[in-house]
Amino acid sequence: MVGLMGRVTGTVGPGLVGEVIVRVRGGAEHFLAYAAAGTERIERGTMVTVVEYLPPRTVYVAAMYGG
Repeated sequence: MVGLMGRVTGTVGPGLVGEVIVRVRGGAEHFLAYAAAGTERIERGTMVTVVEYLPPRTVYVAAMYGG
C-alpha cells in the first residue's frame, strides 16, 4: 500500500476523517484517510500518495503537487 497513488473522494484535513480511492489488487478500493502532515487540508479530486497504511482500511496520505 505504501507508495501507491490515490484520489481524494472526501476532504482530508485537521479534525476530518477523509476518504480516498486507491487502485490496488487489480481494482479500486476506498479507504478512510488522514493527512500525513496533520495540519494539511486536501480537497476532493486531489491526487495523493499513501505514506502509511493501518490495516484493514485506514491510510495516511500526502498530496502530490506539481504534476
